[in-house]
Amino acid sequence: MRKIALYCCLLLVVLTVGHQAFAQETSKAPDDSNAHSPSKVQDLPVHYYHLSFLIQETGADGKPTNSRTYTTTVTTDPQENFGSIRIGARIPIVTSPAGSQFAPQYQYVDVGVNIDTRHAQEIDHKLSLGLIADVSSIASPTDPALHQPPITRQNKWGSTVLIPIGKPTVVFTSDSLDSKGGMQVLVTATQIE
Repeated sequence: MRKIALYCCLLLVVLTVGHQAFAQETSKAPDDSNAHSPSKVQDLPVHYYHLSFLIQETGADGKPTNSRTYTTTVTTDPQENFGSIRIGARIPIVTSPAGSQFAPQYQYVDVGVNIDTRHAQEIDHKLSLGLIADVSSIASPTDPALHQPPITRQNKWGSTVLIPIGKPTVVFTSDSLDSKGGMQVLVTATQIE
């Protein structure tokens, strides 16, 4: 009987000490993860950046033949962390020619430049952000006498990029499908004081 009582007391001590050790470890775990909690992220200083996008069409030799610049401002504030640029036109395309009784029918196609930025944040003196760039245009007809329907060209990229502050950086490139030229997008991020 003494052995059973001794085993029960020993088991009770082990369970009590084990429970206290487990409770101490679990109470420490939230303190370790506090460094990455949302309240700590909100304590980081908020900065604003001026973004300059340079979209270049390049020739067969790789040199720019046409370029356009678009600018916007982004913030590292997680509550207001998005931006958009929309430049374009609605081009009418004839879907049915004019007949004796009917007026011509048109369908409109949106072409231009759309740039979206998301989730800007500073990482080691660089700016990280999600970037989507969509550039579309109507191609010049190869033979205007043929009256062919127009061809729409489109270049679309999307990625998370890391941009050195103050340095123009090529973030996207592509070859043209119908020529030996191509297109590239450069981004320059400048911190606003």
